[in-house]
Amino acid sequence: MYRALCHAFGMSPAPCRVSSALPPVYAREMRKLPDLAHLAQTDTDIAVRVTPGASRNAITVAEGLISVRVTAPPQDGKANEAVRKLLAKSLGLAKSRLTLVRGATSRDKVFRVN
Repeated sequence: MYRALCHAFGMSPAPCRVSSALPPVYAREMRKLPDLAHLAQTDTDIAVRVTPGASRNAITVAEGLISVRVTAPPQDGKANEAVRKLLAKSLGLAKSRLTLVRGATSRDKVFRVN
C-alpha cells in the first residue's frame, strides 16, 4: 500500500516518507488498528477505557482490556464521536451500528453493537 500511495502521488518510493511526503489523511490511514472483528456480534456490549486529548488516535488491547486514545477534546461529545468512529473502523462496522450505552461523561464507556 505504501508503494501504491507513493505512485499515486507521482513520487518514487525511495524518498517517499509517510509522515512528510503524503497528505496527513493518508498517513493516518496507514497506521494499523487491531482487528476486533470477533467482537462485532449483534447485541454485544464492548467496554472501553478512553483517553481524550491524546497525541494520536490509537486502540490497544492488553489483557482483554480495550484502551482507546483519541485526539479529540472531551467537549460537547467530540471525544465520544471520535471513539465511536475509531472503534467502528477497528470492528469493521459502520459507525451507525455502534451505540453509546453508558459513560457519556466518563472515561469508562460501554458501546453496544446493533
